[in-house]
Amino acid sequence: MPSTANVARDTNFQHGDDRGQSAPVIPSSSNAILVIPSSLTINTRGDEESRRPSTLPSDVIGWRDLPRKGQLLVITLARLSEPLTQTSLQAYMFYQLRWFDPTLPDAAISAQAGVLHASFTAAQFFTAMLWGRVADSKLAGRKTVILIGLLGSLISCLGFGFSTNFRQALFFRSLGGITNGNIGVMRTMISETIRDKKYQSRAFLILPMTFNVGVIVGPILGGVLSDPAGSYPAFENVEFFKRFPYAAPNIVSAIFLATAVLLCWLMLEETHDALRDTRDIGIILGGKLKKLLRRNNNSIAYAPIHSRETSISTTTTADYELSPATPRNSAEAAPKQPAIRRRYRSRLPFRRIFTRNVSFTFASHFFLAFHVGTFNSLWFVFLSTPVYNPRDPEPPGFKPHLPFRFTGGLGLPPRSVGLAMALLGVIGISMQLFLYPWLSARLGTLRSWRTFLFLFPVTYLVLPFLAVVPSSTAPPSQKTGLAIWVAISGVLFVQVSARTFALPAQTILVNNCTPHPSVLGTVHGLGQSVSSLARTIGPIAGGWLYGLGLSHGFVGGVFWGMTGIAVAGVIISFWAREGDGHEIWLDGDDEDNADNLH
Repeated sequence: MPSTANVARDTNFQHGDDRGQSAPVIPSSSNAILVIPSSLTINTRGDEESRRPSTLPSDVIGWRDLPRKGQLLVITLARLSEPLTQTSLQAYMFYQLRWFDPTLPDAAISAQAGVLHASFTAAQFFTAMLWGRVADSKLAGRKTVILIGLLGSLISCLGFGFSTNFRQALFFRSLGGITNGNIGVMRTMISETIRDKKYQSRAFLILPMTFNVGVIVGPILGGVLSDPAGSYPAFENVEFFKRFPYAAPNIVSAIFLATAVLLCWLMLEETHDALRDTRDIGIILGGKLKKLLRRNNNSIAYAPIHSRETSISTTTTADYELSPATPRNSAEAAPKQPAIRRRYRSRLPFRRIFTRNVSFTFASHFFLAFHVGTFNSLWFVFLSTPVYNPRDPEPPGFKPHLPFRFTGGLGLPPRSVGLAMALLGVIGISMQLFLYPWLSARLGTLRSWRTFLFLFPVTYLVLPFLAVVPSSTAPPSQKTGLAIWVAISGVLFVQVSARTFALPAQTILVNNCTPHPSVLGTVHGLGQSVSSLARTIGPIAGGWLYGLGLSHGFVGGVFWGMTGIAVAGVIISFWAREGDGHEIWLDGDDEDNADNLH
């Protein structure tokens, strides 16, 4: 008798696929015919989900429907610590650079800010692919790379906070980039933890949503804690804060990073197929700590459910029920988790990774990362740049001529910059929670990605005109009043709408363009290298052009150049397509397991 997995494949009965066709018929060993109801799915996976009603492609998957929530939570907390650190320093970077050398003009400080921002991504460009290869190797795996990245970020964060000149700050920012390939590895772990495509729109939304949480908290943290001696009378005589005015926010960020390191070591499970069953001291110790914390609770464990459907489906870890008679985490009482079948035994050679779809997906990824990275680096500089003062114009003798010839920024102090940066996160996380899942389920990954790419050129076209929005206070004071904050909110709404849909979809497309699962970590590492290259070139070129525009009365030039880059990204997107993550098949690949993932 053929196996149920093979029969399911021969009858086109795929996991989670319900297009209204009649139920498949499976011949049994007797003369009877076994009819499987179309509302059930066949699942042979050992660690993700049990039999459940199939989901229509247009249905929206809820957050509570996601499997492996505990592991996703650990990955989320690990990811949160990094944008918290990165966005925190953006609230005060302009002022820290001015503190390094008060004699520098604003144009030079803007260029330094671009270099400082790009140094992190430049270092990532050279190392992200290497970290991806290390994560794919049997000697290290995913978890080891993430722990190294978090530790590197911790050291970089503390070093940057205690820097007293530009060179020191540049060194520690670069160090953070060299040791950090975590975003690509985290995407790989999410892909291997949540293998079913119907959950991807939710699962891959976790990282950008976490980034937006960091964007909310980080800038506020940086704006409130930076230069306490100069901001709060209670600390004006504290020698430590006079000597290191920007150490406080970095110390707090380092505490978050240290917590993330500890949580990952104790709770994060390895997802590399070849390393899942290896001994992990951190997981063992974490299990003992959880057992110690729960020892006073009523003890329960999992016992297998014996059901009549076992003839058509293998037992999964979800086919267990709670039993109050046995102790929790008892190795003697609880049944052992079934071994996970390996999806592949051969590794795809590096030279075969770059298929046509991989190349076009990476090209579109480059353009998106280029203008989004440039925006992130210039936004806080533009907010901090002094307002154009007609009584003391810079450049000397300059007079604005709208609509193109004008200069200056908004002149916001660190706390107001932090608030404006936090608006990015507030708008973003609201849309990701309430709008993205509903609209993405109806448009699909590829269509929603292409549609919302069109919003980026609109944002960059109108953004520089914030410099000429009327203010309730006269120059050289910062821009204030209802009009400027309404304008800021409007520009951010359009930009965040675009990135809310484009960035998670881009991550899914990079994940699914993988030609073979054996190089999934490598592909995400390459994707991070492509992104890092774009985020290196963009901020450096953007910072230089922004400073050039300030000194020549043409501050909008760099933003209108970004409009052209965004239009090029829209055009390239029409050559990319959504893959299935297994375009190339090698000897020893598990077809039965692969069929259950679509």
